Amino acid sequence: MTMANRWPLVVNLGPVGKCATEEEFFEFCQLNRDLHIERTSKGEIFVMPPSGGESGRWELGVGASLFQWAERDGTGVAFSSSTGFLLPNGAERSPDLAWVRRDRWEALTQDQRERFPPLCPDFVVEIRSRTDRLPPLQEKMREYIANGAQLGWLIDPAKAMVYVYRPGAPVERLDNPDSISGDPILPGFILNLRRLIS
Repeated sequence: MTMANRWPLVVNLGPVGKCATEEEFFEFCQLNRDLHIERTSKGEIFVMPPSGGESGRWELGVGASLFQWAERDGTGVAFSSSTGFLLPNGAERSPDLAWVRRDRWEALTQDQRERFPPLCPDFVVEIRSRTDRLPPLQEKMREYIANGAQLGWLIDPAKAMVYVYRPGAPVERLDNPDSISGDPILPGFILNLRRLIS
């Protein structure tokens, strides 16, 4: 079995996985901080290993650009892949990068902010590594949009492709783009992909 066929490790706990409270699942994740753990709306637990070098480099590069834009813009807050979000459908997901409008973030209590924020980000990014299968990532992107995300980017560095997701619109595939624009959801945010390719 190749690495591509092993990750993510899916643990089906049946009713136990679905019935664990948000607090119990949060504590489970805290006890296993070296792993990237998500829970689907069906209660399946997805376990992923830490990122490899190329994936980590891309995540940091895209994240730095998003953070710098968010700091200048001021209308929202950017998050890294270590942040889990409790989506309206009950899934706990951790996109590689996320951005939430400031008014939505500030409407949460301090306790909600310190655990898995109970909302879907307005903008999400997933970066495909060589060991990631594309269909599960595409399904995850559709889930974000169905739960309220206004814009999503699925970046596939190895194939030089970007899939753009928006509510009520077909998925747009960009082949070998030099850059991607976040307009109008993230006005003025331009991600320079050429800078990340080496």
